[in-house]
Amino acid sequence: MHQNLKPPFASGATALSMQGIHHAFGRREVVKGVDLEVLPGEVVCLLGPSGCGKTTLLRIAAGLETLQQGRVTLEGREVAGAGGRQVPPEKRSVGLAFQDSALFPHLSVLENVTFGLKHLPAAERRRRALGLLEQLGMAAHAESYPHMLSGGQQQRVALARALAPAPQLMLLDEPFSSLDARLRDQIRDDTLHVLKKVGAATLLVTHDPEEAMFMADRIALMRDGHIIQVGTPRELYCNPSDPFVVTFFGEVNELTGVVRDGLVHTPVGVIEAGWLAEGSTARVLVRPEALQVEALDAPAEAHSHSHIVMAKLLGRSSLLHICAHGDEGDEAHIHARVPGVFLPAEGQPVTLRLDPSQVFVFPSAAAGARTAHGQAEQDHRDYAYGHDGQ
Repeated sequence: MHQNLKPPFASGATALSMQGIHHAFGRREVVKGVDLEVLPGEVVCLLGPSGCGKTTLLRIAAGLETLQQGRVTLEGREVAGAGGRQVPPEKRSVGLAFQDSALFPHLSVLENVTFGLKHLPAAERRRRALGLLEQLGMAAHAESYPHMLSGGQQQRVALARALAPAPQLMLLDEPFSSLDARLRDQIRDDTLHVLKKVGAATLLVTHDPEEAMFMADRIALMRDGHIIQVGTPRELYCNPSDPFVVTFFGEVNELTGVVRDGLVHTPVGVIEAGWLAEGSTARVLVRPEALQVEALDAPAEAHSHSHIVMAKLLGRSSLLHICAHGDEGDEAHIHARVPGVFLPAEGQPVTLRLDPSQVFVFPSAAAGARTAHGQAEQDHRDYAYGHDGQ
């Protein structure tokens, strides 16, 4: 079927614009002056730890949460703003999909998808619904009922139902989080293809950095009600503006050192830090994959060299616990992640080389963020460690 399922965007319009958004529940402010835009055809991921305000922002965009302060426009049309203006959700031309598919149990798959198309002739409703179900691999189940489907199949139907009216904006709140890992990967891949094919502007909420990097054209990383950084997945991963951005995308080795002649000497090597003040303390964040490890032909008992403490196979990669020895006699316990099977024996001396593109240096003042947000950072180190090991 060759149907035009793309929503009718005005030329040059912004699909969603949120300006100066503040929102509080009682005395607790959960969104603190957020500005965000989603362009036509763009997938933007709101990424962040639980409680950072990302779902509240999505609900404000949908009209499910009454705007308290700021302005929301859809394709240039104000739907919430000053003076209490609040267009109801059903008049905003948004599609919604949540973790719970919430299908109507008494309706067939086809009837669920056509539910929001009553303004169209019956034949057109059926054509549009079957076209989306076909794209999502569910056309063969058109006459089935929700209780006959798996969780993943129900999510595909829920997405088709949300897309069927060709909304100006798709809003997805953790839609894949209840699925097992293998099924989740497949469904989000199918979902991304369909979103791009129909040209839907999309705002997706997730706490999963890998999912955000896979799905998004741009990521807005949130913490404590603020957007910390907005950019492409590559920009956030390779050019983080804040230590929180680095730590949120996975485990890191954290080191400190004093800047001397524009350099910081650490147990894993010498790091350039010429933009920091001479004599200041630097916070050095080194991703495990930044470390290239080679076995050294030296006696295992001669611990004047960096050496292996433990080696674990995680399937696609090996995780090495290393006692790193610096040129100045300093030591640090660090983790290195190398592709494939590489399992040196305990005590094996090794040499370490750094990929500087995976090393990030910040002034020590940024370490204050560790106190306030250390738990959130640790949660995501734990998440990244376990997730990569699946």
